[in-house]
Amino acid sequence: MSGSTVPPATPRAAPPGQPKIEVAALRKSFGDHAVLRDINFRVDAGQVVVLLGPSGSGKSTLLRCLNLLVVPDGGRVRVGGDGFDFGAGQRLPDRRSLARFRANTGMVFQQFNLFPHMTALENVMEGPRTVRRTPRAEAEALARDLLRRVGLEDRAAEYPSRLSGGQKQRVAIARALAMRPEVMLFDEATSALDPELVGEVLAVIQQLAAEGMTMVIVTHEIAFARDVADRVVFMRDGVVVEEGPPAQVIDAPQQAATRSFLSHFHRQAV
Repeated sequence: MSGSTVPPATPRAAPPGQPKIEVAALRKSFGDHAVLRDINFRVDAGQVVVLLGPSGSGKSTLLRCLNLLVVPDGGRVRVGGDGFDFGAGQRLPDRRSLARFRANTGMVFQQFNLFPHMTALENVMEGPRTVRRTPRAEAEALARDLLRRVGLEDRAAEYPSRLSGGQKQRVAIARALAMRPEVMLFDEATSALDPELVGEVLAVIQQLAAEGMTMVIVTHEIAFARDVADRVVFMRDGVVVEEGPPAQVIDAPQQAATRSFLSHFHRQAV
């Protein structure tokens, strides 16, 4: 057997009582640029954690590592009951293990990425039908219920081209929820929206928080972060600079880097 065989990432089951999301000693570089440097991070069941930081701080990369859209160079990633250790030379888990792991998370991006040839209802039905093999009637009932929850029951038959940006993003949230994820990940979900449409999407996320959904949210909406987060994590240059409840990190930051970042938003508000 060749000595060049690359071992797969090692799966690890979650011990009882462990957090819903956990990363340990997480590292990721793109070329010579270290984007994440030994990140340690956890989210308990039902918690909402908001990631703040300047562009290039590693927030979105950390979020993508949580469902292995980006493969870490080292460390451990666990979501729900499934997790993997990554080390030097290890490759991506096999397709079946990866699909099972990603099914734990629902992810909502800046862009809506809806299928333009499908109605809002069909977009929400697609995942359960094709991935989980859910019978059509059951998938449709689920999709209609989710569209109702995000305030779009009356838009079920509309194609994306006839929806506003805020409506498209709410359909994208319903689509992610249709896979019955254990956690939801939001990567700047409102940054592509006109200001007057931001509130309708944030209201849906706040409702999910009230229902106890475990969430990690990357956002620059500071007032929203203060209202919805159980914990705020401030990142800069690939490391966690400061973390704690919003009253500490947002209203009384301890670190100069955090104060400098937040001062920009305070000036905008004046």
